[in-house]
Amino acid sequence: MAESWWSHRFVDVLESYGLGARMQRGRRYARAGQVMSLDISSGLMAAQVQGSRRTPYLVTIKVATPTTRQWRAVDAALRERIGLAAGLLAGEVPMELEEVFDQAKAPLFPARWKDLTTRCTCPDPANPCKHIAAVLYVFADQLDADPWLVLQWRGRTREEVLEQIGLSAT
Repeated sequence: MAESWWSHRFVDVLESYGLGARMQRGRRYARAGQVMSLDISSGLMAAQVQGSRRTPYLVTIKVATPTTRQWRAVDAALRERIGLAAGLLAGEVPMELEEVFDQAKAPLFPARWKDLTTRCTCPDPANPCKHIAAVLYVFADQLDADPWLVLQWRGRTREEVLEQIGLSAT
């Protein structure tokens, strides 16, 4: 799991929340293939996770998306530093992209657990439960294959990012 620097960075952020054992149980669930589906959209992860019951649990993880003003700052930086967009087009997340988002006051990765709004239909009152944690680890793993997912979760699809900086998505 998590082979690229950006997926490692996401895992480091998760583990910096100090949630310990709950996150480790979720990591084991992720490795065991318990996350049956994961859909990413603007500000939302929605997943089904197979737990101990017959019916999978439904998990949602929400994050605030950058404001229009913040996206304008990101867009301007991407236009000025075309190498960032080139890196994304090459299937990588340039390290400087995190800095671009920080300068726009819209962190690329949620800095604190309270930056996320999470829900799981399981009976465990802990937040995060192992199902929520598993979804976050699977997301980190999927970032290796598709780095655009982090931008999609933050509010823009690949096509929207490229359009805003004047590049064709094809």
